[in-house]
Amino acid sequence: MSDTATTREQQVFQLKSASVSMTALELYYFDNDEFEDTLRNKISQAPGFFRDIPLIISLEKYEGLDSELDFFKIIGACRRNNIHVIGVRGGNDDQRRLARGASLALMPGNGQRDRNHEAEAETIQTPAAPEPQVVKEAPATKVISHPVRSGQQIHAPEGDLVILAPVQAGAEVLAAGNIHVYGPLRGRALAGIHGAESARIFCQSLEAELVSIAGHYKISEDLQNSGWKSAVQIQLRDDLLVVAPLDKA
Repeated sequence: MSDTATTREQQVFQLKSASVSMTALELYYFDNDEFEDTLRNKISQAPGFFRDIPLIISLEKYEGLDSELDFFKIIGACRRNNIHVIGVRGGNDDQRRLARGASLALMPGNGQRDRNHEAEAETIQTPAAPEPQVVKEAPATKVISHPVRSGQQIHAPEGDLVILAPVQAGAEVLAAGNIHVYGPLRGRALAGIHGAESARIFCQSLEAELVSIAGHYKISEDLQNSGWKSAVQIQLRDDLLVVAPLDKA
């Protein structure tokens, strides 16, 4: 009897906030065959990066017809390529209704229409009583002094990541903020994993398999014509990754 009573008192689960790194697919129009062909081409450039990732479909720049937008076909194409669509961002009411019908999560967009809507909502809210200001401590910087070897992953979920050694091919380093590598960067480096577009990547020798800032990425073939095997910083400008020599940054 006591064992049964104890079991019933235990909670089945708890809900906790979580920050998850996700990639956004910015959709401009939809054609089923062209969509899957393009998706396979992108995956072939960096198969390890895309395998089993959660994906958001961004509709903020969608210019196709709503009648052509088939989320079931999008989900199917992505699943065949080991990518998991979990929701949509932005979109008009009809597009979001279609997404809801496909059991996708609905997320607010970053477009001007969404910002205007939020501003209107703020103007009709009753001003809250002033609250005492709370000073927040800066997120801690994670420092790694040993080489990051192939197959290893180093994760700084809240702040910057500083690595005082090489990052070998096949290794992966991720940070919510900036990434500093005081040695050759030969593996994959993902900065701004929670969407911080101001994040940067610094390294003493750019030899990376892939670099990413806030979901925007370049693979080694794209990097070899800009700062390859030299000291550089990488940052996001107008949704494009820009590589600049450290002495000219």
